[in-house]
Amino acid sequence: MNNKISYLLNTGRCMHRCNYVLTSKYSATTSKHVLWIGRYKHPLEKPNFRKLNTFPSLHGSPIRFLSQKTDIFNIGAKIQPEKSTEALVSEQAPQSSLELEKLGDSGSFKVKPVMDHSEPFFNSLRKCTCPCDVLDLASESAVSIKHFTNCLTMVWRLFRNLSEDQQRYEKQLIFEHPAFVKLCQQVLRDSRRMMRADLVFSLHAVVNLGVPQNTLLVQTLVRVCQEKLNQLDNRCLSVLATTLAGMDKDKNVSALQAGLQLLVEQRIPSIRDIFILQNLMKCIGKDAPVFLKKKLEMAVLKEIDHLTYPNALRVFLALVAMNYCSVPILNACSKKIQDNVHDTPFRQLILILEACYSLQYRNVKLFSALADYVNSTACLWDKRQIMLFLSAFETLGFQPRELMDVFAEKVTEDPEFLNLKNLLIVLRVYSRLNYVPRDQKHVFSETLHSCLNKYLPQISDTELLKAVYSLCVLGYVPHRALDELLQKDSRDELQSDDLSKEQKEMMLHCVKACMELDSPSFTKPAFVLTENFSSLVSLTLRKARVALIELLGDENMFRQNVQLPYKYHIDFEIVMDSSRKKVLPITAADDHADSSIHRLAFLFVPLSVFCVGTMHPQGKLAVKKRHLNKLGYHVILVLNKKFQEMTNEGAVEFLKGKIYSEDAFPSSEVTVQDNN
Repeated sequence: MNNKISYLLNTGRCMHRCNYVLTSKYSATTSKHVLWIGRYKHPLEKPNFRKLNTFPSLHGSPIRFLSQKTDIFNIGAKIQPEKSTEALVSEQAPQSSLELEKLGDSGSFKVKPVMDHSEPFFNSLRKCTCPCDVLDLASESAVSIKHFTNCLTMVWRLFRNLSEDQQRYEKQLIFEHPAFVKLCQQVLRDSRRMMRADLVFSLHAVVNLGVPQNTLLVQTLVRVCQEKLNQLDNRCLSVLATTLAGMDKDKNVSALQAGLQLLVEQRIPSIRDIFILQNLMKCIGKDAPVFLKKKLEMAVLKEIDHLTYPNALRVFLALVAMNYCSVPILNACSKKIQDNVHDTPFRQLILILEACYSLQYRNVKLFSALADYVNSTACLWDKRQIMLFLSAFETLGFQPRELMDVFAEKVTEDPEFLNLKNLLIVLRVYSRLNYVPRDQKHVFSETLHSCLNKYLPQISDTELLKAVYSLCVLGYVPHRALDELLQKDSRDELQSDDLSKEQKEMMLHCVKACMELDSPSFTKPAFVLTENFSSLVSLTLRKARVALIELLGDENMFRQNVQLPYKYHIDFEIVMDSSRKKVLPITAADDHADSSIHRLAFLFVPLSVFCVGTMHPQGKLAVKKRHLNKLGYHVILVLNKKFQEMTNEGAVEFLKGKIYSEDAFPSSEVTVQDNN
């Protein structure tokens, strides 16, 4: 009997408390911009909390700490120590109208609807259209932990869909809303009693809403996640990994990330969801051990057949975050992107190209597909957007010819959009990729030159040097800008802050060489060649020397490491008669007039000096080739890697074909095998 009476009294108290919580509201004097923090105490203990201004003002005022004694809930000693509001409500019904049902051991989940008396609340929550609507609903109806955490997550979901300008305004409204303070207080107080999904989603929401990381709310959620890490399922690990990837590294975050890395290593074989895998790849970051990166790579490859287009984009960026170039994964992602390129927004296209640069991944088919798409829709793009595409291609060394033709036409039609910054970008792109439009070479160069002259009064020394250098590489000498540059150089007034001394000297030397060699009045000088017998000769050049001796029969039939005027250097020089049927001894070349002999210059070069996918030389090599032609040489370019892979007999046959062929220099259209 006593037990029944005690049970009845406890039930009455609980019902009274639930009714009070449902009807009571916070006082209108509740402080704004504050979050209650402090050591969690038993509800019967007298609260003694500190106030922390967690939300800096728009003027960037620093975080302030204040001390204040207050009763958070205004319900005094009537609070029952054994059961919180959330516990009472959860006794009568499930905590949410949606439950996650686990399917086997795969770690995947599906949403299972559950009908309970909280369904009207969640129906109202789904109808909210802005974060403040959610906060209003929370202040009126939220009574359980599940209600509070769902409200917090919904605030973030609605907030992230706003534009950048709307987010700035809405963020201020959120932080000033009294219900947001209540929401954060409740989450802080009940963090250790939350379900695992509520815990990680709450941390994800507050971090992304901009609650400072050094507040007790964020730090407490991080610590609780650390305590419950082993209880988190794969989906929760994915959300937690995404959250940690966007947080600064402090002691708690680093400890949680280290624990997460160990747990991920154990669970990788059981994860079958690429979305979860790419989130984990982002979280473990660049500092993860190589064996863990390889495990994640193998897990992704097992599910690569189920790769979707959105996942292909995310995996691309996840590999960048992990600083791991997995060619099989990148090839599969590239294929998906190529098939869906028309659905890719502008920003994603740029991110893809930047990712390829970061990973040193060169895929000609992918680059061509992106370039063709932008070219086919060029009328829909702003000129500055096309310029950004070309700049991204330039960093990769890829030459999208048709797109460069289209953009050059836009520049000549409307050069007014070229401010100084844009002008320097355009000059850099076209000069490095060694491309001038065929049909408008003179008009395009003149347009860029006139734009440069317009900015001469305000241009810095570094910008002037870069602009003149780029035009000279393209074979165009800007006389007015060149005169100003040389005058500053002669007076030692040329200052280049962001260029090293070596870069500055190289660019100046190239400009001066172009000024003389590309001049219409240039005549080939009678110069004396010098041969440099350096002991530091590459394996490729040693192999080429042996092959030439076997082919020509004598060391006197060629000259090695030849130094020319203007500081130009060639690896091997061979002299032939006018019909190119016979190789002449080097000593006999002086007895013949230049008109009766042919000079061949062999240059052994790496693949990186060509535009990706072709044998089209980039800017520096193109200038050297042009100037060697002016000096009377027929230039033959040989790829180091390709030559080194040849057998000795193959190397002899290769050089024989280059020497005695009618056109020693290969076509610029020869395709180099890509990653596919």
